[in-house]
Amino acid sequence: MSAAAALKAHARWRWWEFAVLGALLLSWWLLPTQALLLNEIAILALFAVSLDLILGYAGIVSLGHAAFFGIGSYAAAIFAKLVMPDPWIGIVVAIASAALLGAACSVLILRGSDLTRLMVTLGVASILYELANKLDTLTGGADGLQGVVMGPLLTPLGALEFDISGRTAYAYTLGVLVVCLLIARRLVHSPFGYSLQALRDNRLRAQSIGLSVNMRLVAVYTIAAAMAGAAGGLLAQTSGFSSLDVFDFHRSAEVMLVLVIGGTGYLYGGIFGAIAFKLLHDLISAWTPQYWNFWMGLFLVVLVLVGRDKFIRPWTWFEAAKR
Repeated sequence: MSAAAALKAHARWRWWEFAVLGALLLSWWLLPTQALLLNEIAILALFAVSLDLILGYAGIVSLGHAAFFGIGSYAAAIFAKLVMPDPWIGIVVAIASAALLGAACSVLILRGSDLTRLMVTLGVASILYELANKLDTLTGGADGLQGVVMGPLLTPLGALEFDISGRTAYAYTLGVLVVCLLIARRLVHSPFGYSLQALRDNRLRAQSIGLSVNMRLVAVYTIAAAMAGAAGGLLAQTSGFSSLDVFDFHRSAEVMLVLVIGGTGYLYGGIFGAIAFKLLHDLISAWTPQYWNFWMGLFLVVLVLVGRDKFIRPWTWFEAAKR
């Protein structure tokens, strides 16, 4: 088999990918009473997919990915409150703001080791946290930016109002998630995506064969930042609120845990991990509100020790059996 044929075969759609996309779309009709929880899961899944682009494919370890999530959240909230409440334009503003920040910060991750990148990315998120706290006339400071009211969502089927049940919000978030997922999938199965995996595995070797390592890292970091900004913008638009919490360290740690559960380097790990994490959080906190962190930590330890792939990727058994 030629190299081109092998790459084409690797990029083809699998049956379980259609099943995942179908389940996501059907969830809006089948679980109308759980729209608010599903909306949170979809936002977290998009945030995790954005981190997987740089962690799973480019090998960039980041503990400050919340910086882009937060800037997208505040950009969408401020735009809706001070300029216009149109959700579509607002999400574009959130994506553009996060992409600009990602392009500016990408210079910082080109040098140094993984430990250096961890500290630098964490420092960027901390700086933005303090800036948002200081600029309280614009961001609301410690009280957050409240009273963000969105206008109707314009669709081919007409204008849909954001209601308390969260169904319009979930449909909106789900649409953005699917579009970003399709873009990310096309990206990672392109020559650009394969070159990212090459420099992830051996940066010196990738550079020696003529790949522009720095330009690729800047590009993927900017794209991942834009998707994280979209997740933050969705949170602000669908909740009507943005606070310093979006820049907090726990946001970056939480999305990292999601990828630990779901797996890195195949995009759908962010979706599976977000579903598992949110459902576990919801069930355990309802069972024992004071000690849910203990049980969540215990689950993660057991998951890593026993072997994540056996539980999260059952379709590999089917594909192995076919071969």
